Amino acid sequence: MERLQNINANRIAWCCADYGMSPVDLAIEVGISRATMARLMNGGGGLTFKQLARIAAFFGRGVLFFLQPGEVEPDAVHTSVFRTLFDRKPALSANVRTFIERVEHQRAIYAELREDLANDELPRFQPPDLPKDSPVDAARLVRAWLAIPERKSFDTCRAAIEAKGVLVFLSNGFQGKWQIAEESPVVGLTLYDTACPVIVIKKQRCELQQTFTLIHELGHLLMHRISSIDEEADLYSHEGDEQLANVFAGHVLVPDALLQAIDPAQRPPRVVHFDAWLESSGKQWGVSTEVILRRLLDTGRLPRAEYEQYRAWHASVVEQARDRAPRLQRHREPKHIFGDTFVRAVLDAMHSKYISLSKASTYLDGLKITDLHKLDRYYAGL
Repeated sequence: MERLQNINANRIAWCCADYGMSPVDLAIEVGISRATMARLMNGGGGLTFKQLARIAAFFGRGVLFFLQPGEVEPDAVHTSVFRTLFDRKPALSANVRTFIERVEHQRAIYAELREDLANDELPRFQPPDLPKDSPVDAARLVRAWLAIPERKSFDTCRAAIEAKGVLVFLSNGFQGKWQIAEESPVVGLTLYDTACPVIVIKKQRCELQQTFTLIHELGHLLMHRISSIDEEADLYSHEGDEQLANVFAGHVLVPDALLQAIDPAQRPPRVVHFDAWLESSGKQWGVSTEVILRRLLDTGRLPRAEYEQYRAWHASVVEQARDRAPRLQRHREPKHIFGDTFVRAVLDAMHSKYISLSKASTYLDGLKITDLHKLDRYYAGL
């Protein structure tokens, strides 16, 4: 089989160093023999196109990236937002790194489409002025800004945030380029931008957990005006900006007026019964038992020992209940992943002849043209 001889091995070496791995590690990851990789890196051999394509896919690059001469310019490869996130979490996996770059690419696409369309119906980001160190006051202002109803869900919160000019992406629950791997501790991230910010939430087994993560990320976006990346442990942090974002999320989702409806005197003696105790309130408010317990803890109405016991018990129950998320109808998946605002912008641009059917398909996760037509009819109510 013909091999490409003009591969820029220095670019492969740069990517390996950027990911904190060796060429041998790369060979193992992409299924290339160590001897073949060693010859390439020593300037004594080439790769087949399929082999190079596997390397390119692993690093989230195009094949041409490794065929271009010259050294890599880091500032041209990684945006300032990416570098900010990497500084916060330097041990990001290859999966998460490439995922973030894909998100940034989609954000840039949306920003360009919005300017081309000049459509007043596409929301603009105009955040309220919030106190940075008073999450309770910030939550009160944001509840009014978003007009989130008492009965809420992840979808209603997502829609309210998107209506304020923030893109909200949700990762897929099944394997693919828009999945954050299940074993990854990352549960959410924020790409801050003054004109077009993005919040990304990892698909989780419990939708109520997604809602808390969403509002936590919104806290970083609105109070701290920063890009952030959060692991599950950050959602239980009692220090710094993470604590402020947690308090903010708790008060947005369960303000004091709602919390007064919970009578601590009715608390069951065993933590395994806490879910049944708070089930009705949790469903009505669109939050998990854990969120209500955290609010009770913060107001001194629940002992920390019982809160920690519940968390430990619940974690073991969730671990036993692992299952695979069902796949949606293919033509609706772009809305699930990228949100209503992004999909409408792409469809509007297609109808206005700013972009072709093929380009719209590319922007919407590579939808087949037949599925793109189905999505179009779905939005038209047909």
